[in-house]
Amino acid sequence: MPEGEFVARERSGPTLAHLVLATRLKTLREAAGLTRQHAADALGAHPVTVRRIEQAQTSLDEGQVRALLRAYGSPVAEIDEFLGKLATANLPGWWHPWRAAMDPWQLDLMSVESAASMIRAWEPALVPALLRTRAYARAVDDALRPDLSPADKDARTELLMKRQERLHAQQTRIWAVMSATALHTRVGGDDVMAEQMAALHAAVDGPDVTLQIHPLDGPPHALTGTPAITVYRVEAPEIPDRVVREGGPAGSADVWDVSATVTDYRLLLDYSCAIALHPDKSKEALP
Repeated sequence: MPEGEFVARERSGPTLAHLVLATRLKTLREAAGLTRQHAADALGAHPVTVRRIEQAQTSLDEGQVRALLRAYGSPVAEIDEFLGKLATANLPGWWHPWRAAMDPWQLDLMSVESAASMIRAWEPALVPALLRTRAYARAVDDALRPDLSPADKDARTELLMKRQERLHAQQTRIWAVMSATALHTRVGGDDVMAEQMAALHAAVDGPDVTLQIHPLDGPPHALTGTPAITVYRVEAPEIPDRVVREGGPAGSADVWDVSATVTDYRLLLDYSCAIALHPDKSKEALP
């Protein structure tokens, strides 16, 4: 896959408004015909500092932003408007209360998820996270995340429930494909599994969830052997789509925002979905 990993910004994570403003700064610099070195000279800093600002990998400081806008020739009215938006953008995101229990890569994804029009997911062995019940999600963390405290597991479960609630409210479409292995992997007790299967039935009956299943006796497909994948589609032109590939040590993931990489994974999902059971047949396959 092409390089271009999206590096975590800081422990609080950027808001969507912050991402938009950071991208806007890059656009204004390029429109002014200035390099990052020119911008760095205006700040008395290294070009790496400008790169981090433009890629939303650090907070937007009012003094730095004002200096950059002046260097780019922005009029006073534009500077005042930008700084007004900056004050709002620097407010904590809604997920702020749960940040201590989140994996570092999740912090940068929350603002993107909150603005996503579609989320596509592949899950090789479990029910996709955004379709999990509270009990199932907690049982997964109990089994797979012994590094976390009970309090952190509770917080992560509560955050997942809030994410699902917000995505439903904003009518984000979720298109998930998973292996039938998940239907037979016993997570928690019988009651947990029964509740989870009932929740899947209810989800696919709604307008915002599409679920496809690869049967146990099906052929290999484009994502066979691939860890969990999530692709976030955002309508805001300033914000690139993201792809997340989970795997490796507990809590780790690769996150890319490079268009070619996102397209590669989107195509893999397309190929996989093309030979998975049709959504109607997948619904019939649910226990």
